Amino acid sequence: MSCWQSLPKVELHVHLDCALSFESVARLAPGFERAGYEAAFSAPELCRDLPELLAPAVRAVALLQDEAALRLAVRDLAAQLAADHVVYAEVRFAPLLHLERGLSPDEVVAIVGDELRAAAGAHGIEARLLLCALRHFSPGESLATAELAARHVASGVVGLDLAGDEGGHPLDAHVAAFAFARERGLPCTAHAGEGAGPGSVADTLERLRPARIGHGVRSVEDAGVIARLVERGVHLEVCPTSNVQIGLYPDVAAHPLAALRAQGVSVGVNTDGRTLSRLTLSREYERVAAAYGWTARDFEACNLAALEAAFAPPEVVERARRRLLADAAAPDAAAPRAATPAAADPKAADPEAADPKTARPA
Repeated sequence: MSCWQSLPKVELHVHLDCALSFESVARLAPGFERAGYEAAFSAPELCRDLPELLAPAVRAVALLQDEAALRLAVRDLAAQLAADHVVYAEVRFAPLLHLERGLSPDEVVAIVGDELRAAAGAHGIEARLLLCALRHFSPGESLATAELAARHVASGVVGLDLAGDEGGHPLDAHVAAFAFARERGLPCTAHAGEGAGPGSVADTLERLRPARIGHGVRSVEDAGVIARLVERGVHLEVCPTSNVQIGLYPDVAAHPLAALRAQGVSVGVNTDGRTLSRLTLSREYERVAAAYGWTARDFEACNLAALEAAFAPPEVVERARRRLLADAAAPDAAAPRAATPAAADPKAADPEAADPKTARPA
């Protein structure tokens, strides 16, 4: 168990389809043993590029094509969040990828929203949904995702995201979808500055006008982009291990998380793809603390910044903020000044009673 596990946390950037534990995969695809699971569903420790990191997610998506499987995945992730002492989370996924066995987009969102409300609530976690358009989507698919998000606010959807590989996929297909979301008061985030440089962040800020950026770490290479992030109060959902894994930086110590924060950028610490990176949020904190000498107060500041940038209604965010501060003051939340780096635990939490045979009907 990580020495940072008891510290309360906020996670704004975690992908549902990239967080399937071995236990869930074994239920959905009997016959998998742990070694085969890790080879199929986790990416190499050092990837050639972002597409290689994302490749295993295709196998997970293939398993998540019916109601029982989707509910299982949500319960699985809720258990992982609880094990990490997450008090507020925004879980993201692309509903249009889950239609192969006859579910409609609206059914997919309703199922995931219903299960997230129940599963996260059972753990005392405030959790909401973000719907992802993907970089390779057509304009129609991207707009359909935004319309879906607007229709499902009652299902717990609080925002729109643009995910996927920046390389070779310009923003043209997504401008209308983000304009639609803005017109309806739906907050937006977008991946940028991960698979491409600071120009991608600048272009995303200008054309999509998101309130947050997923990753955004290569902004550090351009003082003008940093100034725009600070001026606009744009929060960066930073995922250090994921960035190291695709070769952006040799290790977490060389990652610009601390430099971005020192320059006044609002930042939070996240896992991105828990299974892809064999990672928990507690282990990510451990690595960051070891790299920068961060204390519990540094993480608390980042978590408060993340809550300030959260897309949930103000009363939900306030409940989460109160719990964050109360739990941080509890005796069992004490954390050391720094932690010793260690390899990420490949074993995700086993969701109790997460057998798809017992899944509730919609």
